Amino acid sequence: MESVLARSLGIGVVRIAVIGAGRVGTAVAVLLARAGHHVAAVSGRGATTERAAAWLPGVPVLPAAETAALGDLLLLGVPDDALGTVVAELARAGTVPSGSWVTHLSGATGLDVLLALRERGARRLATHPLQTFPDVDGAIRTLPGCRIAVTADDDEGFTLGEWLASELGAAPFRLRDDLRPLYHAAAVFASNYLVATTAIAERLFAVAGVPDPADAMHPLQMATLDNIARLGTAVALTGPAVRGDTTTITRNLDALERHAPDTVSAYVAMCRVALDLAVGAGRLSEAGRAAVAAVLDRWTDPR
Repeated sequence: MESVLARSLGIGVVRIAVIGAGRVGTAVAVLLARAGHHVAAVSGRGATTERAAAWLPGVPVLPAAETAALGDLLLLGVPDDALGTVVAELARAGTVPSGSWVTHLSGATGLDVLLALRERGARRLATHPLQTFPDVDGAIRTLPGCRIAVTADDDEGFTLGEWLASELGAAPFRLRDDLRPLYHAAAVFASNYLVATTAIAERLFAVAGVPDPADAMHPLQMATLDNIARLGTAVALTGPAVRGDTTTITRNLDALERHAPDTVSAYVAMCRVALDLAVGAGRLSEAGRAAVAAVLDRWTDPR
């Protein structure tokens, strides 16, 4: 096939190689194959062979160094903590073709982790889908339509990253390299901590005797997310913090101390966040915040 660079991305088929064919790497490969591109090989540990057989039949599963040699675009879907090690091993192996492109799929990691490959003639970029992927099937369904953060050294790299996003059916946006950790922290709040707070709520509902707590709170959570989408966070916020309701907050904390004392600190921390949002939105006075803060202080100071 013609080089990605030779025709400034105006190409029919790209050869893709994937190292780290887990949930995201496999889903990206499947979608690119469906878009008409050639997945030359994949590499990975654990269930990679079974996953490839199920989702990428006919695609060989090879050692990383062999896989890297086969792509015009090499996708690194390995965990963040393993990226540096994998890149170093590939650099030592010397199998990444000079002039080929390498992208990792990490949100918090920048371009520096790919420096060793760049020094050996590869081109680099970082592409991160702003989406959650608990399994391959879900990733294939939700990658199209999500946003993808693209970080690159130059306009050619940004063009390639934006092309890659469009081939996946996603919407790209450019992200500064130094801001990737902050961007990823935002994603953690938006998704991971949403799951964590949901787990706490489910547990507390169960202790309170609510039948089928996950089902019971689902309409509440869906309505909350819909309100955020329609109205924005400042208007969507409800509850005792935005009302400055010290009586209810005190009752909540008393109940948590009796039945789930390990959740008190989380409640206090999130209540403070809600107070800041309420005051910033002009929905709670500073005096109201001070009254609630005084209650919270009694639960954080040694008593």
